[in-house]
Amino acid sequence: MDSYKTISSLAEGTYTEKRSKFLAFAMPVTTVDEVKQYVAEYSKRYYDARHCCYAYMLGHERLDFRANDNGEPSGTAGKPILGQINSNELTNILIIVVRYFGGIKLGTSGLIVAYKAAAAEALANAEVIEKTVDEDVSFIFEYPFMNDVMRIVKEEEPQIVTQGYDMDCTMTLRIRKDSMPKLRARLEKVETLRFDE
Repeated sequence: MDSYKTISSLAEGTYTEKRSKFLAFAMPVTTVDEVKQYVAEYSKRYYDARHCCYAYMLGHERLDFRANDNGEPSGTAGKPILGQINSNELTNILIIVVRYFGGIKLGTSGLIVAYKAAAAEALANAEVIEKTVDEDVSFIFEYPFMNDVMRIVKEEEPQIVTQGYDMDCTMTLRIRKDSMPKLRARLEKVETLRFDE
């Protein structure tokens, strides 16, 4: 798999059940530090809310995830939020659901439905995008071989991340993971070129 689905920007949704109000926020993230930052920010912003529950999924392999009930009965908040992330096959995403208690208890099944519905509402308002899993390759070569390298770049269409021209030329290219073996094989044929592993 060299592509994955995520969302392009912040999306919001709301759900109301028996006067309890659930505010959902879905946002793109790439690190656990970002997750912590957003959770702290939303907890502070909605300090008067009863609960600030969340779930996230990170990485194109979708192996780094967590669900947090923030004081709700175990499995009634974070899990249904994570369930929405999974059923939409998304990653690099955080969904926070803030609950304002309306005075009437919803019971565990009511909570599960409410958190799931709030998360689904935020995702329904989100723009889902597909991103590719890219890899970088860095290498050094002598200036006379610039044309050979640039021909490969033109034909294989990697993104040029960095390039430098000193005594030797240096370059870092980024390309979709499944295209990397072909790009490397072609670069290996350029005389004097050596990879900067």
